[in-house]
Amino acid sequence: MSSEINKQVKTRLHSRNRNRERYDLSALTTSNPELLNYIKPNTYGVDSVDFSNPVAVKILNKALLNYYYGIKNWEFPDENLCPPIPGRADYIHHIADLLSENNFGKIPIGNQITCFDIGIGASCIYPILGVIEYDWKFIGSDIDPKSIESAQNIVNSNSSLRQKVECRLQKNPKDVFYGIIGREDKIDLSICNPPFHSSLEDAQKGTRRKVKNLSGKRVETPQLNFAGISNELICDGGEYTFIHNMIRESERFSKNCFWFSTLVSKQSNLKGIYKSLEKFKANQVKTIPLGTGNKSSRIVAWTFLSKEEQKEWRETRWRIH
Repeated sequence: MSSEINKQVKTRLHSRNRNRERYDLSALTTSNPELLNYIKPNTYGVDSVDFSNPVAVKILNKALLNYYYGIKNWEFPDENLCPPIPGRADYIHHIADLLSENNFGKIPIGNQITCFDIGIGASCIYPILGVIEYDWKFIGSDIDPKSIESAQNIVNSNSSLRQKVECRLQKNPKDVFYGIIGREDKIDLSICNPPFHSSLEDAQKGTRRKVKNLSGKRVETPQLNFAGISNELICDGGEYTFIHNMIRESERFSKNCFWFSTLVSKQSNLKGIYKSLEKFKANQVKTIPLGTGNKSSRIVAWTFLSKEEQKEWRETRWRIH
């Protein structure tokens, strides 16, 4: 039975996602033997990882990066957010598809493509995936010096990432593009996984719900199963305010970036986000649905470039494959 289950495909994940099939726990434990300590039968009697345990989740993701992406060194403080690899990879694949729509169906790859990761985090996860999958260059910003230091250590510790990822400290926590992107810089893509919650109480409420769903247990002061320090998860006004500020700033950098984008976790925020994009006169807006596990989310992407400006950008910056 377990071998049949292992062959199941997670059809909601992108077709190029390396984790569409259920995890090969035998291969992953060979890659990272420490994972053996966190595997136990689930309610169906099938071996599984304890997803309610933050340590187990982190070790699983280290094994995934090692086995599927060749990343041998992925160390960062336990209090920082541990990203789920399949969902993060889906963002990268879908945004690559968005580029291909402007490039005659071919995904632009290699050093000529620069992606700006707003909030690189201590784990450096989006640059890792973008470099390995598409050989893009990355600029990653963060307001936390320790996260920048951690991300830089990961880059320095993996030869495939060196010379491909530049980590920049955002000194003003209220700014997104200011202080990071210069007036002459050209960015093909900007990506962002914004802080989701508006308060610590809101974050804890969400985590209690998640722990109950994963383990069936009610916990009053839960440990975040994907960890995360406050500025990774919480900002005044939550996700909507953060994205609204990003849209407002993006208008000032309208000629510096081809596609701006962000994850939007709460569907209720979409109406206000579309209004902001209309207010700041985005020329084109795309909404890309995502689905991982039991959660549905989406990417909202926008550009201020006209069709003629898009054509000029493509012809001067991208090689047609």
